[in-house]
Amino acid sequence: MNTFNKLIGHTFLGFMLSGAAIAAPDIAAGKEGAGMCFSCHGAEGNSKRSNFPSLAGQKPAYLVNQLRAFRDGQRKNGMMQNMTSKLSNADINNLAAYFASLDYKSVGGDSAAAEIGKSKANMCFGCHGMGAIGTGVTPRLAGQHPAYLNRQLHAFKDGSRDNGPMRGIAGMLSDEDINAVTEYMGSLK
Repeated sequence: MNTFNKLIGHTFLGFMLSGAAIAAPDIAAGKEGAGMCFSCHGAEGNSKRSNFPSLAGQKPAYLVNQLRAFRDGQRKNGMMQNMTSKLSNADINNLAAYFASLDYKSVGGDSAAAEIGKSKANMCFGCHGMGAIGTGVTPRLAGQHPAYLNRQLHAFKDGSRDNGPMRGIAGMLSDEDINAVTEYMGSLK
């Protein structure tokens, strides 16, 4: 065995013996801890309330990033900061794995407005994936509540929600464009 392979082997063994190895997320533990989320985000992560997003079917990396941002105060929302303040990284990983494992249910959108928004939504697909199903750290927009998405786009536009690329994109949209695009996103399955 050459020196490099020995070094790699010893490093790996050291991680294993030190307990520093990263454990896989535990979906069952995430489900057990998710009860606190259901009153706002809906049973099984499908929100029935337009002011709260559905979490079912979101990408785990996106959920982890958002939960940590709330916990660490990088994303401002008093209720979410309170709900996440005591969560460990393992708790967050477990919750993210659980919600990502659930089937999302599209809430729908106004069909006339959605038809107008269809032509304007192409700019979203570069980051949010074809069909707006999310990609890694970007959220699933497809099937999300149009009213929730509308508020988020306005928050990006006015700077009350911090995200450079989204602020630029939202800044190019009129209020009518935002309404049409969010209705289209809500209509996607």
